[in-house]
Amino acid sequence: MESKNYHEDLSHIRSMMERSSRFISLSGLSGVFAGLAAIIGAIYVYFVFQREGIDYFDGDRNVFGKELVKELVVTGFVILVVAVLSGYFFTASKSRKKGLKIWDATTRRLLMTFAVPLITGGLFCLLLLYHQLFILVAPATLIFYGLALVSAERYTLTDIKYLGYCQIILGLLSFMFLGWGLVAWTIGFGVLHIVYGWIMHKKYK
Repeated sequence: MESKNYHEDLSHIRSMMERSSRFISLSGLSGVFAGLAAIIGAIYVYFVFQREGIDYFDGDRNVFGKELVKELVVTGFVILVVAVLSGYFFTASKSRKKGLKIWDATTRRLLMTFAVPLITGGLFCLLLLYHQLFILVAPATLIFYGLALVSAERYTLTDIKYLGYCQIILGLLSFMFLGWGLVAWTIGFGVLHIVYGWIMHKKYK
């Protein structure tokens, strides 16, 4: 009986330490919805290219006008907003069910660690757009996003680093096969998010 209580106490202490050092309320469903938003956005972009008479798979032979670039940036921003809002909704819901605070010192550390490579990548991509290196934007977003995920693993579920590794590898591969960036972007931000999110939802349900 004493042995049982001893193990229960250890489990409780371990759980308390994990809660204080890691943000464990991250919802897998947020990944699923972010992935769906990315796929819908990618399909929209593909039809925009069709509308403009652009064969995206021609790679560096494509010429993007200023208005088209603005439309693509707005589309990307909308996808980001949808992903963030869905992430907050499902994560906040999970936190309430577990009786945990969604905003604390651990959350702040997580966001700071995640934001540095993400903001750096965002500025880098804006510079690529400024220099009209459009074909490099999709690979760059995948790589910097992957780096952000790997960095954030320190303060949240360790499984997230595997999604980060996949994003980095996919981004590097898309640098090798220029012209297929939209496909790689769809797989990375769409398919991988859905698969990862569903696995995490089942694992930590």
